[in-house]
Amino acid sequence: MNKALISVDREAVVAPINRRIFGSFVEHLGRCVYDGIYEPGHATANEDGFRMDVVDLVRELGSTTIRYPGGNFVSGFRWEDSVGPRDRRPVRRDLAWHSLETNQVGVDEFSRWLKLTGSELMMAVNLGTRGIEAALDLLEYCNHPSGTALSDQRIANGTPEPHDIRMWCLGNEMDGPWQTGYMTADDYGKIAARTAQAMKAADKGLELVVCGSSSSSMPTFGDWERTVLEHTYEHVDFISCHAYYQERGDDLDSYLASSLDMQYFIETVVATADHVGNKLKSKKKIQLSFDEWNIWYLDEHRESDEVNGEWRYAPRQLEDVYSVADAVVLGNLLITLLKNHDRVASASLAQLVNVIAPIMTEPGGDAWRQTTFFPFSVTSRLARGEVLRPRIDVGTYSTEVYGDAPLVDSVVTSDEGAAAVFLVNRGRTPIEVQVDVAQLGVNEITEAVSLFDDDVYAKNTLAEQDRVGLTGLVGATLADGVVTVTLPPVSWSAIALG
Repeated sequence: MNKALISVDREAVVAPINRRIFGSFVEHLGRCVYDGIYEPGHATANEDGFRMDVVDLVRELGSTTIRYPGGNFVSGFRWEDSVGPRDRRPVRRDLAWHSLETNQVGVDEFSRWLKLTGSELMMAVNLGTRGIEAALDLLEYCNHPSGTALSDQRIANGTPEPHDIRMWCLGNEMDGPWQTGYMTADDYGKIAARTAQAMKAADKGLELVVCGSSSSSMPTFGDWERTVLEHTYEHVDFISCHAYYQERGDDLDSYLASSLDMQYFIETVVATADHVGNKLKSKKKIQLSFDEWNIWYLDEHRESDEVNGEWRYAPRQLEDVYSVADAVVLGNLLITLLKNHDRVASASLAQLVNVIAPIMTEPGGDAWRQTTFFPFSVTSRLARGEVLRPRIDVGTYSTEVYGDAPLVDSVVTSDEGAAAVFLVNRGRTPIEVQVDVAQLGVNEITEAVSLFDDDVYAKNTLAEQDRVGLTGLVGATLADGVVTVTLPPVSWSAIALG
């Protein structure tokens, strides 16, 4: 049997945990909002039309900051359409996803939904077809207490207290030719800088996210970040990163090592941001907002007819059904985000319900957990205090895409006599792991769970909603400061210590 030795140094602190690392994303796309979080006729719907069974699952998932309302959708969004009496709100065409938007869920309703889930709103402004004035108007509507035209309009619309949104995205994926109003890096950097400067003139305490590259495979990757930050560096706090992964062909081995690409992405953006900061002789450090990340079988969707010539309400789009292997990769991506938490200060799993999501719903019926729900929910629940970067001594295996990849990946969190160890076995055989936690002041294993299956492509579906779930990690022991455990093949695991 292969073996791995992991040692944890209490002084090897990456960063204190910011709960924003466990964020998610709700876009007006497919059935994410309509028939997802919002279904007035559902048996569990509240007075606003929100499905409370979905609210319960979102709370269990542990998502924190929710990015809204897009995504590609935001580049055509007229925020004014989404407020005021619902029977007066216009139906609009959404060019991003070729569908019809009713605007029945808007800024005020979504803010009320967030209170039900205990989440924070991360708002995106439209810099695709609009600009500074619309962004300032939305900011005034949302955040000014009272006594101005737009704050009083919010109050008249039934929301007396300001939404007090702290985190704002300056557009979305403005480097992408698919984006309505996409731009060159130079053009975008200029409009983003002017918008950021104006928004901070209204409220200097805002935290602003400028668009980075849509993926590390974009031809302008790296150069885009450099140019945009040269314009915006002193006006913004974050630069965004977006990354999606999928298994291609039958190359499971490469797919299981996808987090190596995410690590490359993070390191490249950090190096570029710091280069610009040094060039400008700035004292600040730009943080990363990895505000879109997930498993997405984009190749298959591009070949489908989900987006066609019809203009439809809430069509079924991008409804990936996830396997055990997908969940293991997602858990590994989350480990990577935590290992880089000193610079990745915020992250959003895209998306939350139905659309490439950990939660699925059926109109008038059930809501259930996808396989990817489990590693996210357990990590969000157990990760507390500080992130520690462990030393991992383990063998490698060969991949076509990434070369030799470590068989095991791990990250550790520690918080005043409690700790958690998160582990992934990328290999096809069991691995015995010993984790030296003697410096963490823990005495017992309080929880040990794993996600795996003899069929790595097993999934949870409407017909079999509980086919895949967490399994107790049998045989895990803690003796003389060392955790010993055997990780199943192709698995994600978590061990809580107290």
